Amino acid sequence: MATGTPPATTENSESVSAQIAAASELLLAATQTAAMQTMDLQQQVARLQALLEVSRQVHSTTNEQEVLETVLRIVVRELEMAGAAFANSDLSYGEPIPEASAGTPHAFYTYPLNDREGKSMTELIVAPPDGRAITLYEADFLEGLALQAAVALENARNHERNLQWARVQQDLDAARQIQRSLLPQRMPSIEGYSIAVRSQTCYEVGGDYVDIIQLPDGGILMAVADVAGKGLASAIMATSFRAAFRAMAVTGIPLDLLATRMNQHHWLEGEEARRRYVTAIFLCLDPVAGKVEIVNAGHNPGFVIIPDAAGAFTEHQVDAAGTPLGLLPGMTYRSEVHSMPRGSRLLFYTDGLTEVFSGDEEFGQDRLLSEFSRTPTGKADGILEALWVAIHGFAGGGPQEDDMTALVLCHLPASPSPGSTQNEPSSEVVFDSDCTSVRVSA
Repeated sequence: MATGTPPATTENSESVSAQIAAASELLLAATQTAAMQTMDLQQQVARLQALLEVSRQVHSTTNEQEVLETVLRIVVRELEMAGAAFANSDLSYGEPIPEASAGTPHAFYTYPLNDREGKSMTELIVAPPDGRAITLYEADFLEGLALQAAVALENARNHERNLQWARVQQDLDAARQIQRSLLPQRMPSIEGYSIAVRSQTCYEVGGDYVDIIQLPDGGILMAVADVAGKGLASAIMATSFRAAFRAMAVTGIPLDLLATRMNQHHWLEGEEARRRYVTAIFLCLDPVAGKVEIVNAGHNPGFVIIPDAAGAFTEHQVDAAGTPLGLLPGMTYRSEVHSMPRGSRLLFYTDGLTEVFSGDEEFGQDRLLSEFSRTPTGKADGILEALWVAIHGFAGGGPQEDDMTALVLCHLPASPSPGSTQNEPSSEVVFDSDCTSVRVSA
């Protein structure tokens, strides 16, 4: 009887072998794919670790020079490029950046460093070794480095701006304190009179000026002035004006001549001083005679309110008797004299009190005079407080657009009236909480 493997069994065996071979091939391919994926994952982890280290290095300082130098060092030392530099800068590292040519088309590569708004701050220029093309990994690394460098560079520049602004603010704070110290620190104590001044700058310092000087003959010299413009430049000019005014005041020259000499002095200060001309109104009080002499040099009208025998009040407006000081050379000024019997009041002010707006409507001189006339109190500080309340109420809480300075002089009534007192005057200096307002009263 013949023996052997049945045909069906042979075919089954071959089929199983084929399946095993196919499975082995699939397993090998899967193993190779997994190995490649593992390698890719390891490369990505290594790349991220490298970028993390780069980020740590470039963000380790807030100095712009150090940020840029760190970036160049990373490019040459760690990425092994031939050289690196920043556009429009003397900063470079490694070999000089060659110029591109037909023979070396890959002489250098550029990577922009943009700020958060997309504006270019600078460009990183990289030269690969031997003018070769950079690899995909190198390109990816350089793009990541440029992004981190851009953030670090912008942070460094913002930090420097913040430091500069802090220094400026510190100087402005000191200037504000100095300007405050140059305002009258005490009001003269004059029997039967009440005096108050109030000054509020628009910025840290301002161009308004107010001063009160006691003269050897018993007179009181007062001045309210306004330098053209506002801010630091006007404040410096106001300080110069104060020095000249005080130097001339102690000589005892007549008020009209004082204004004439102040004008010529300011003109001779030069072109910049002429652009910062000064409007001013001067007053000399004779407290015994109850009279005031006034010179208005291009300033806002002064207001004098005098009671008559019938108990009514007469309003006088002291208009300008010449141009602002320093505007034209050779100007002369005239003075006018007003009686100030008991119950009289006087107001000098800068245009910051009248040029206050509610929408398109201006507070104006007429409204200021009306408020000044009808204020019931006879004390100078109470009048100023009422004026400030009226002005701020009119503005409706809007921002202050100009420096505001005012001086009020009252000749107190012979008998006490509501809101007034015959007690010996006291002097007070008050710095308001906004750090821009100073009140002095007596």
